This record gives sequence, structure tokens and C-alpha cells, in this order.
Amino acid sequence: MSSLGRRTVSLGEVEPAGSRHLGKRSAVALADDAVLVGTASGDLRAFDRNLSPQWTAGGTGTDGGSLVSLDTFEGTTIVGERGPSGIVRCHDLETGDLRWHYETADDIGDPQDETRFLLPFVADVVAGEERIYVAARRYERGDDGRTFHSVVYAFDPGGTVEWRYRADASPISLAVRDRRVAVAYNRCPGDHQCGLVVLDRESGDERMTWDPGTDGGRRVGDVSLLADGVAVASHGDYCGYLLDGDGGHRWRVPLATPATVDGERVYAYPNHVHATSAGAVFVTGNTYPEDGRETEARHHDEHTAVGVTLDGERAWREPVGGFATGIGTAGDRIAVPSAQHFRDRDATCHGLQVFDAADGPVSALDADGVVTAAALDDEIVVAVEEPVAYHDETERRGAYRALVHERE
Repeated sequence: MSSLGRRTVSLGEVEPAGSRHLGKRSAVALADDAVLVGTASGDLRAFDRNLSPQWTAGGTGTDGGSLVSLDTFEGTTIVGERGPSGIVRCHDLETGDLRWHYETADDIGDPQDETRFLLPFVADVVAGEERIYVAARRYERGDDGRTFHSVVYAFDPGGTVEWRYRADASPISLAVRDRRVAVAYNRCPGDHQCGLVVLDRESGDERMTWDPGTDGGRRVGDVSLLADGVAVASHGDYCGYLLDGDGGHRWRVPLATPATVDGERVYAYPNHVHATSAGAVFVTGNTYPEDGRETEARHHDEHTAVGVTLDGERAWREPVGGFATGIGTAGDRIAVPSAQHFRDRDATCHGLQVFDAADGPVSALDADGVVTAAALDDEIVVAVEEPVAYHDETERRGAYRALVHERE
């Protein structure tokens, strides 16, 4: 792989990430002639493609939440916060002016306390042809474990809610195509026992449900829609699936299923999937033991991108180094940002790789800090780097900045 040249711009100051992952606090997207970055402070910042600043839009003045999801829609940009009110904001793409906002906490409830992971969280924002689709969730800790409250929304361009789909489960990602809105639920501890729900785009009614059928609350890590099928990254059994339109299995590919390493049974969750007519790409995460949380073993397929043909054959495999909080996609290309390998705390894993669905590795870059968000189009790749300070080191690595690279 070749290394890409880059341009950078500071995003200000932010507390460095630590050894363990604390979830999303930045987001990035590309418009026709703009780079859009959602920041940990709640600001939405627009740059041109040379990273010259265009405008900055602050929050609503009440929350101070981090911007964790972002998409563009008909001359606007839609952002979602992790914050006390779980706000969805719509800004004018040219000026940054706020057009409307919506507080998802009105539906999913106020936070149990101000702990970051207990705050309402807009997990995903995806623009469709005529509407914007949003998934928001909140969870509580109680004597009986975790309890989730979640809503999937369809907003019209003016911010009116056209429909809601509620569940006591944790949505992690959305995919929109044709008349379908697919929702991946990574945890289902309550009455809702479907890791995947496909809704009708117009009405919000269920068209299809699917579940890996495994014990425990872990179900689906990500979903991607094809013209005639659904690709699923299963948390339940650590496999990748291609389903037909009715939920039937076309194939099932083991990705990071339990394996014995140094006498211990370990596995890794497949957290991301992107599927096109060229194939499906799955990305796995951290190693976990079957018993407990701590382990010295490393699963051989942790932090790995795997390409699978639409016939269900493995086409290629490539390590990505560290945990990918999210991925960027454009056509047959996928950008995978690599953050901490929290067990090894290996700074050489920080960076980003671009893959082709059919052929695998295309390009790669290194970063001093952890890379936590990425987007790409036909011309450039853009990413967000955050500083990191590991608990057993004195060094602070990297800075809070946006990185732009010419795409190969």
C-alpha cells in the first residue's frame, strides 16, 4: 500500500482519550465542496477541501453535547448529539444557520445522571431521498441490569416527525435504500428480541425482522442494504451474514468466532459492514474472553477487515491495527479509522486504511493520535484525529484536528 499525503487543521482543545474507549465524540462528512466536522464541544465546523475555515455553528445554548453523527441532506447538514437532551440539529450548509432542532430526550427520557454513557445518544443519522432518518437511545443502570429506551425517527426536511419506531433495545446503526430503513440493534435485553428490523420508508411499519438466535443481549453490530438483500455483522455469533429480502440466509461466514489461544477461549465482535455489488467488507473489534473481561490472549481475527464475495467466499483479509469507532463509505471503497488497541496500547496502530470491497487494501496513513471518524468520496479522504494519553505512559500523543488526504 502507498501512503497518502495530507493537510491538517486544528479543531481546538479536547481532553485526550485514555487507554479504554469512551465512545464517539466526533463526526465527519463530505458535501460537494465542503468538509464538515462535528466536535466534542458541540460545534459544527465547515471547511473547504483545502481545510480553510468557512463557518462554525454552535449548539442550541443549553446542552454542550458532543456531535457524534452527521449527514447532509438537500442543502443542509443534520447532526446528532450525545448530551443531556440528545439533540438533532439541522444547519444550512452554506451559512451554518440553525434551521431546526429536536430534543430526543422528550421521547427516550432524561439521563439517569450526567455520566457520559448514560446521556441520550443519537447513534446514527442517515439522509434518504425525501426524509432524514435518525436513531436515538438512552440506557439506565438498575438492579436488574441495563434498560434501554430508543426511538427511530423519520423527519421531513422541515423537522416534522413523520413517524417513530420505539423499542426497549439499543440501536447502533441505520441503512436506507429504496423503500427500506434497516435498523441494527446491538443489545436487546428487554421485550424487543430482534437484532435487525427493516422498516417501510414511508410508514415506519415493519417489513422484516431477523435475529441471530443466540443467547444473551448481544445481537447485531451493523447493517448494510443491497438492492435485493441485507448484509449483517452479527454480535450474537461473531459471523457475517447475507440475507435475502425475507430474512432467509444466503450465506454465513465466521469472522472472529471463539477460538482457543494460549489455553483460553476468546472472540471478537464484528462491528461494521459495508456491502455493494462488488462484495461485503466486515471489520472486527477487540478481543474478549468467554469468561470475564480481562485477557492476555489475542484473537487472530481481532481488528481485522475481511472482504467476502456475494457468493459467500472470503476474498481477502487485512489487519487494521486498532478499534474502529465508525467507518466511512463511498461506492466500493471503505475508510477504516484505527484508534486504541486498548489491551496492548500500541501507538503504531493509530491511523486509517482505505479498502476496495473486491480487491482489499488501497492506501494507508499513520497518525500520532487515535483516528476516530472518517469519510471519503471520489476525490479525498477526511478523518478526525484525537489526542490520546495512555494510563501507563507520560506522553500525550497527537492533537485534535481534521486530516484531509487525496484519494488514490
